[in-house]
Amino acid sequence: QVQLMESGGGLVQPGGSLRLSCAASGSIFSIDAMGWYRQAPGKQRDLVADITKGGATTVSGSVKGRFTISRDNAKNTVYLQMNSLKPEDTAVYYCYAVIGVARSTSLKTYWGQGIQVTVSS
Repeated sequence: QVQLMESGGGLVQPGGSLRLSCAASGSIFSIDAMGWYRQAPGKQRDLVADITKGGATTVSGSVKGRFTISRDNAKNTVYLQMNSLKPEDTAVYYCYAVIGVARSTSLKTYWGQGIQVTVSS
């Protein structure tokens, strides 16, 4: 059993900051890529940012310069620091992790349950 638990969402005013965390737990042998997607009402789920096990990052153009992704491999946790938030950043944010549960098994993508971020005055 593998679980991803997100935290840190909520309501913030435009220009404010939030830090999302996502911790993976359970029968984990290894974690490859980790990252964040978001989905606004009526829209598709889009990649926000991801990070490899070695620390290489990809960040969506819509948040580049405002959002930073990082991870702590010892804690099996990925973070998303969100600064200069805008109303258009309002969405449900989902974390994911590509995880192997044993040395001989293939990697599988696991998802968190999603966490609401609302940017509004």
